Amino acid sequence: MSSTWGRNIRISVFGESHGTGIGVVLDGFPAGLALDMDQLAAEMARRRPGTGRHATARSEADQVEILSGVHNGITTGTPLCGIIRNMDTKSVDYADLQILPRPGHADYTGQVRYGGFNDPRGGGHFSGRLTAPLVFAGEICRQYLETKGITIGSHIQTIRDVIDCPFDPCRVGVSELELLRTMAVPVNDRSCAQEMLDAVEDARLAMNSVGGIVETAVIGLQPGIGSPMFRNVEARLSSMLFSIPAVKGVEFGDGFALSAMTGSEANDAFYMDNGHVRTRTNHNGGLNGGITNGMPVVFRVVVKPTASIFMEQETVNLKTATDAKLSVKGRHDPCIVIRAVPVLDAATAIAILDLLLDPNPVVAANPAAGPG
Repeated sequence: MSSTWGRNIRISVFGESHGTGIGVVLDGFPAGLALDMDQLAAEMARRRPGTGRHATARSEADQVEILSGVHNGITTGTPLCGIIRNMDTKSVDYADLQILPRPGHADYTGQVRYGGFNDPRGGGHFSGRLTAPLVFAGEICRQYLETKGITIGSHIQTIRDVIDCPFDPCRVGVSELELLRTMAVPVNDRSCAQEMLDAVEDARLAMNSVGGIVETAVIGLQPGIGSPMFRNVEARLSSMLFSIPAVKGVEFGDGFALSAMTGSEANDAFYMDNGHVRTRTNHNGGLNGGITNGMPVVFRVVVKPTASIFMEQETVNLKTATDAKLSVKGRHDPCIVIRAVPVLDAATAIAILDLLLDPNPVVAANPAAGPG
C-alpha cells in the first residue's frame, strides 16, 4: 500500500478510521516557519465531524499532537510528524462488511487487493477520516505559501441542484478567499447557503445522500511554475486531488465547457498591464502548457454523494456467493461536500508548495522582457 505523495516535499499518511490514531509525516518542509497554532486549530475544526445535522454524529476533537519537526513553535526542517488519536469509535457497526460489502465503498475492492487482511472498521485506511491529517499537513503548507504572497480559497459551487455564483476567474481577491475560510457554508452568494443545507436535510430524512462541486482558486502565483508533460501543474494537482476519497472529477478553467467553444473563444488574449503580461479572459484556468501564466489558477472538483446511505441496497454475500440486501449502520454524513472544502484547500496547498520548490532555471523578474 502506498500512501506517500510528493517530489520536493513528501507526505505519508498513516492509520485507520477506528484504529488507535491517524497521522502524517511531512518530510522536506522548509525550516524557519513560525506556526500559527490558532489558525491550524481553526482549519481542523472546519473539517471536524459532529458539528451539525448535515455532518456525521461521530464526535472527534481532532487535536493534533506534534511529535517532531517543530521546536519552540518553529519548523526545524526535519520530518514533521503529527498524530490524531481516535476517541469516538463504534466498530461493531462494521462487523459484517467483509461478508456484505457496501456499494460505492472500498470494502470489496480493498478485500480483493489485500487478500482479506484489510481493516474493515469504518473503512479502515480507505476512510475519509484519513483526510484529517491531510488538513493538518496542508494547513502548514498553506501558512508557508502565505509568506510568499500566495492565497488559496474555495467555495461550494453546487450541492445537488443548488448553485452558487462562480469566482470571477480574472479578478479573484485575497479578502474574498479569506472570507470564505470563516464561513460555516462557504459560498459567494450567502443567500444560497440555507438552500444547500435544506437539500442536505432532505437527503438525510430520505435516508439518502447528495454530492456537489467545489471551486478553488489560487492567487499570487508567478508565471513560470510547472514543467511540461508529466510534471505540469494540472497533472500534479490532479494526482493530489484524486487522492481525496469521494473526488470523482477535476476540471481546470472552463474544463469540459471548452469542448463547445471555438479556438478564438477558448484562447485567452494577452495584454500588458503596468509592465506585466495578463490575459483578458481565463478560460484555461491560469495555465498554458501546464505552466502558470500569472493569472489565478482556478479549478473545480466533483465530490460524489456519500456512499454510506441508510436505505436498503443490493449487494452480495461473499461467504455464500449469493445476492443479498444491506442496510448500512454507523454514523455517516448525508453530504460530505461542506467538510471537503478545507480538505481541498489543504491538498491544493501541498501540491502548490511541492511545485514551488521545483528547481526553476529562469523566472524573469519582468516577464514581458523575455530572455536577455
